Amino acid sequence: MSAHNDDRRPDEVDLSDPKLSRFDVYREGLRRDGIEIIHYEPRYAKPGTKVEKRMERIVASLFLGSGLFATLFVVAYIWWPWKYDGAATWRDPQTWYTPILGITLGLSLLLIALAVLTWAKKLLPVEELVQERHDGGSSRDDRRFAESTVDTVVDDMGLKRRPFLVKAALLGAAPLGLAAVAPLGGLIKDPGDMLTVTGWNAEKHNGGEPVRLMLKDGALVRPEMVATAGQITVFPAIEGGASNEFASAPTLLIRLRATDAEILRENLYPMYQDVEAMWGDFVAYSKICTHVGCPASLYEQQTQRLLCPCHQSQFNVIDNAAPIFGPATRHLPMLPLGVDEEGYFYAKSDFLVPPGPAFWNRPSLPEEDEQ
Repeated sequence: MSAHNDDRRPDEVDLSDPKLSRFDVYREGLRRDGIEIIHYEPRYAKPGTKVEKRMERIVASLFLGSGLFATLFVVAYIWWPWKYDGAATWRDPQTWYTPILGITLGLSLLLIALAVLTWAKKLLPVEELVQERHDGGSSRDDRRFAESTVDTVVDDMGLKRRPFLVKAALLGAAPLGLAAVAPLGGLIKDPGDMLTVTGWNAEKHNGGEPVRLMLKDGALVRPEMVATAGQITVFPAIEGGASNEFASAPTLLIRLRATDAEILRENLYPMYQDVEAMWGDFVAYSKICTHVGCPASLYEQQTQRLLCPCHQSQFNVIDNAAPIFGPATRHLPMLPLGVDEEGYFYAKSDFLVPPGPAFWNRPSLPEEDEQ
């Protein structure tokens, strides 16, 4: 008898015994690992019954349904109309873009989860195990036990005798994987100047004429429309200026108290001093938070702070909207203001620095580094 067998405890099974079945090795491995099989029986006493086949078809249908909805998600993501041309109602397809994506992806994930659960509850053997914890490394026998355990699980799942179910699972999972990858396609497109140029750019969007400020309903903005210590949201007065086409253009027009306006003038960054970005007691800041792009529009007139409700970033209104709390690390860009001969506000230029969250090659300002 070999030394290995001599070291074996009396109650251990001889793994070299050719009469041992795979399940015997599996059970012995569990026993040596401190796991006892309390109850074990196949889900169906006789494989291939009509009941089992019907359950396989149900699971396969769930997998295929998951794949179908994942495919619909990819198709909708790529080809469903999503651009808005002015106001839209529930009858317009673009209003259904986001709901369609949510419904198709949600149903795909739901069906694949139901398929896995149904497979486990209706096709896998019924077993009850009890295990005791222990410390130590894995011996050679333990590794063989692990291999046998994996083989047993594969056999219990019936992968070899249920090829249709395996193919259905693969067909269902493949489109779901594609659905996870498809949104990355949006990163392949060259963004051009969309990250640096907004609707306030007169040369690109208004034939070189200064772009006026307007409300969402299209009304042009005069100084008397804003009360002292008040603020309104304004948009570029161009076609579609208040639409998603110019998502980086929304701006907060704030009328400061005279004393607060004087403090801001003293704190202005040099680039804003050079273009006289303020007009009177008015200042205009980008409404797009520089953290992840939420609307930073909660204005506290007593503390002169702008708050972003998403992640609680705070910006000092009388210090170039520099961040003073929260995850944002850059100030809100200031829109240079002017008032034309007819008494309407206009933008002297586009934002001097790109608005919104950071991107890979956006330079930092020296003033921002100091902050």
